[in-house]
Amino acid sequence: MSLYAIGDLHFGTTVDKPMDIFGENWIGHEEKIIANWKSTVNENDTVLVLGDTSWAINIQQAKNDLDIINNLPGNKIFVKGNHDYWWTTVTSLNKMYDNMKFLQTNFYEYGEYAICGGRGWICPNKVKFDEEDEKIYIREENRIRLSLQAATKKGYSKFIVITHYPPTNDRLEASLFTKLFEEYKVEKVVYGHLHGNESFKMGLREDRNDVGYILASCDYTDFDLIKIMD
Repeated sequence: MSLYAIGDLHFGTTVDKPMDIFGENWIGHEEKIIANWKSTVNENDTVLVLGDTSWAINIQQAKNDLDIINNLPGNKIFVKGNHDYWWTTVTSLNKMYDNMKFLQTNFYEYGEYAICGGRGWICPNKVKFDEEDEKIYIREENRIRLSLQAATKKGYSKFIVITHYPPTNDRLEASLFTKLFEEYKVEKVVYGHLHGNESFKMGLREDRNDVGYILASCDYTDFDLIKIMD
C-alpha cells in the first residue's frame, strides 16, 4: 500500500480546451497521465488528486472525466481547484463513487495518518491581493483548520495536508496556512496549481519548521505521479 499524488489533471473529454497552448509538453497529456498511472498505482494504493481535475463547468460534463479516473487503479482523494466549476457539495460528490472521496472540512484515514486539507487560496503578496482575496484567504484557512480539528477529535496526531494552491506567496513568506500546519505539526503538505518553470520557482519545495512541502502539479512531475510514502 503506497500513497501517491498528482495535481492539475485538466482533463477535458467533454469540452474543447486544448492544453498545448501552455506548451508542447502538454500535447497528449491525458494519455501520458493515464499510462503513468496504470504503470505505477496498484489497487490497494491511494492517490491524492490536488484540484483542477476537469475543465467541465458542471457535474454532467465532468462525469466522463471522473469516470475515467474512477476506472484507474487505486483509491482517490480529491480537493477542489480554482477551475473545478463542476464541484457541487462534498456530500453529493461522495455518493457518486465507491473508491473516490472528496475533501473539504472532513478528513480521510490513511493508516495512522489523517489526510486533511482543502482548496486554499492565494496568499498576501505585492502583485494582486484585495479585500475579497483576504476574505477567501481567511475562510480557506478556517476550512483546513476544521479538517485538522475533525481528525484531531477522532484521535489522530499525524497529518498529511493536501491543497490546490501553494501555501505561500511568490516570496515564499509565512502565511496563515504555514502557521496552521506548524501549529498542528503536519508532516507533509502536498499542493499543485503552479505551471511552467518560472512558476515552479514560486513554490515552496523543502522542509520548513519541520513541515515538508511537496509540489505535485502534473507538468512539474512530467505528468507522472509522485510517491508521498509507502
